[in-house]
Amino acid sequence: MTSFPGYVVVAADVDRPWLDSWTRDGDLGAPLSPPFLCALEERLRLVAGSIDAVVVAPPLAGDPPVELTPIDNGTHPRIVRARRFRTEVRAWTCGPSVLVVGRGLGGRWEAAIEVDGSARNRGLGRSLALAARHLVPDGRPVWAQVAPGNAASLRAFLAAGYLPVGAEVLLTPPAYP
Repeated sequence: MTSFPGYVVVAADVDRPWLDSWTRDGDLGAPLSPPFLCALEERLRLVAGSIDAVVVAPPLAGDPPVELTPIDNGTHPRIVRARRFRTEVRAWTCGPSVLVVGRGLGGRWEAAIEVDGSARNRGLGRSLALAARHLVPDGRPVWAQVAPGNAASLRAFLAAGYLPVGAEVLLTPPAYP
């Protein structure tokens, strides 16, 4: 489910009257509320993930601002997770940290970063978020989903030129870790 100013998209097998019953008063925030998500989980027999802020940035030309080493077949948890939800996944390391780019929701290019605890508070997250803007093919924008509670990650993406455009939550089968 995706929400952005003035719109909510529920890409699920639910009938329109049921969905409308949740937004009759014009509250476009209702579909991201816990009561709605619980009802949707029950109706679809799926589990809602976290509600993430969605940010986007235009691509940048030239080389990334940090030295990256490509990973061909990584087992890092960030890469493994990316492969569950994205296609055309590519990954790089920068010291003990990881940058992943792949095609996600609607075929959009999405980035994810993970900065190792030993490398935090030095601007590496911002550099990796910026690097993703140099790595997306075909001059396409790059998107990222960030848990709002992960303030450090949100600050890194905003400092790298990403703009918030909405929120989304993925629903997956219960056994999907």
